[in-house]
Amino acid sequence: MGDKAHAHPGAAGRATAADHPASVRNVVLVGHCGSGKTTLVEALALTAGAVNRAGRVEDGGTVSDYDEIEHRQQRSVQLSLVPVEWDGIKVNVLDTPGYADFVGELRAGLRAADAALFVVSASDGVDGSTRMVWEECAAVGMPRAIVVTHLEAARADFEEMTRICAEVFGGDDPDAVLPLYLPLHGPEGPDGHASVTGLTGLLSRKLFDYSTGERKESEPGADQLPDIEAARNRLIEGIIAESEDETLMDRYLAGEQIDVKTLIEDLERAVARGTFFPVLAAAPAAEGARQGLGTVELLELVTRGFPTPVERPAPRVTTIDGEPRELPPCDPDGPLVAEVVKTSSDPYVGRVSLVRVFSGTLHPDETVHVSGHGLADRGHEDHDVDERIGALSAPFGKLQRNLTHCIAGDLACVAKLGRAETGDTLSAKGDPLLMEPWKMPDPLLPLAIQAHSKADEDKLSQGLGRLVAEDPTMRLEQNQDTHQVVLWCLGEAHSDVALERLRSRYGVQVDVVPHKVPLRETFAAKSGGRGRHVKQSGGHGQYAVCEIEVEPLPGGTGIEFVDKVVGGAVPRQFIPSVEKGVRAQAAKGVEAGHPLVDIRITLLDGKAHSVDSSDAAFQTAGALALREAAADARIHLLEPVAEVTVVVGDAYVGAVMSDLSGRRGRVLGTEQTGGGRTLVRAEVPEIEIGRYAVDLRSLSHGTARFRRAYARHEPMPPQVAEKVRQQARNG
Repeated sequence: MGDKAHAHPGAAGRATAADHPASVRNVVLVGHCGSGKTTLVEALALTAGAVNRAGRVEDGGTVSDYDEIEHRQQRSVQLSLVPVEWDGIKVNVLDTPGYADFVGELRAGLRAADAALFVVSASDGVDGSTRMVWEECAAVGMPRAIVVTHLEAARADFEEMTRICAEVFGGDDPDAVLPLYLPLHGPEGPDGHASVTGLTGLLSRKLFDYSTGERKESEPGADQLPDIEAARNRLIEGIIAESEDETLMDRYLAGEQIDVKTLIEDLERAVARGTFFPVLAAAPAAEGARQGLGTVELLELVTRGFPTPVERPAPRVTTIDGEPRELPPCDPDGPLVAEVVKTSSDPYVGRVSLVRVFSGTLHPDETVHVSGHGLADRGHEDHDVDERIGALSAPFGKLQRNLTHCIAGDLACVAKLGRAETGDTLSAKGDPLLMEPWKMPDPLLPLAIQAHSKADEDKLSQGLGRLVAEDPTMRLEQNQDTHQVVLWCLGEAHSDVALERLRSRYGVQVDVVPHKVPLRETFAAKSGGRGRHVKQSGGHGQYAVCEIEVEPLPGGTGIEFVDKVVGGAVPRQFIPSVEKGVRAQAAKGVEAGHPLVDIRITLLDGKAHSVDSSDAAFQTAGALALREAAADARIHLLEPVAEVTVVVGDAYVGAVMSDLSGRRGRVLGTEQTGGGRTLVRAEVPEIEIGRYAVDLRSLSHGTARFRRAYARHEPMPPQVAEKVRQQARNG
């Protein structure tokens, strides 16, 4: 595995449709922003012959020139697929964004893949977000390997980085995280830094020199053997510890020389099972070179050590009615079950869906059933419709290469799925099925927007609908209380991309406005009011008088209306009119323009005129009475309070609790959740946590996560309430 004693004869070039799941590998690249994932993808494509030495495919274009926003921001913001071929194996390389705001794209990549390559920078180390993704992969038993990049950096240290990876990723078994190769260094430069020119294969005891731009094999010198043997012995012990052959360790300790072929086979099985995690090194090819350092070894690891789609369990599948459905594992002849893992819009072909096929075979121009995904709370419509798909293709940057079919275990882009959204299931028209959705993070940063002009207003609804169809981590809210359109995002970068896509892709210009929290008003004490609406200006007049009493009720009660009129002072037919009037005024508010809640309004007395009284007159009188009662009473402003739970590393618990207290929060308690993390429970006014998604990430260095849920409305402190009233008075 990546340790062959001969140079690889070359690459098979561009990937086509696979003919059997055993000839497919799906691997996702994971790592923090700037770790070198996209550069590594380009280096792998060059080594595999999918691009030329200038980094371009035969048809033009490059691996990374997919999204115009990525060009402007100089970072990946979406999942991309680059299929290449090596040793007759189709390798679907899924490149994911490293920035935390685009974790939804990362989760989609994890769903579509069968193994993960964790890309870490030799100069930057491992960040908290990468550790958390490692734990997610461990929880589902996903096979993993580690690639160390940026070996050319002045402070890069492969050995130290390997030790850190073993400590961070190995947990209780650091010997399960070991290098397969050691770097070969050239002569020191003027700065005292020696560049990495090749690799030493520990199992084969061979040197692989990349200094000429192509991998060349040689034997180590006598002075190099002691260091090789020490690292080799540790690697062998780590492999044997994971071997299914229980006699192997005894034989090794007894001094038997274990055959390299046996060791490689055991290594491959341990990697595929997700119990051993090899560390490799890689670097992009120099200008004019044909192979990047370590790329041959990496491709051999992927094709020989990572599992085939047949070896990985598929997500749970049910009928549309929820009945469990057992499917043969990754069978191209089985029932069709595929999943949309990404949705994007192309200005020429329209909506394009990246699909992972888990069972059956997908063909162009066939009719499939599209099943909804259960994300209606995020503005994504549930649906069950039949659709005729268009062409199948394999993406490569901006290019699409047509495919004749897509079998179970493979990925392809599907055109013209007008209704399908990310997370939807595609199945046979006569046998509709539904896959269990993958876990998506909750968008917790609100972005209130409004159309910039009348022309934009006409296009806004359609643009927003297409935007959320592409991104299930985004939630669209039409707030009935504040009358705002709110896009809930994962962070500032996520919201920036959303605005840019609305403008450049859908032609909608919007303005960002302050996000409003739905406040309420209530009476602090009992009060009374009299409403008199009398107009005599010729013709039919208006006459209505009513007297009411208002008293506060417990939170969450709403509005009660009680009729205590005696003697017919207010005719029976006008009692509902008074109620309608006071409820309408309550909905408008009586002080700062927020709905009035949790009060009992009692109609005590009134007057009517036999000719001039009417329904409209008593509605107006009821509203006037409520306003007069409010003028003589102390009104509380009620603010929504959220239940907040924060899971954070133990090192940041104190800072998080202090920050929550500074937001007028009440910390209710803490509890250990394992893995060096603590769960903090608190109640915090929602007006104080509008930007908490951003602030918490900064406070915890990206290692904390939080959830929020509405708890109740409660009175706002007087000094805060006065600021709100002043803002209302100023318009």
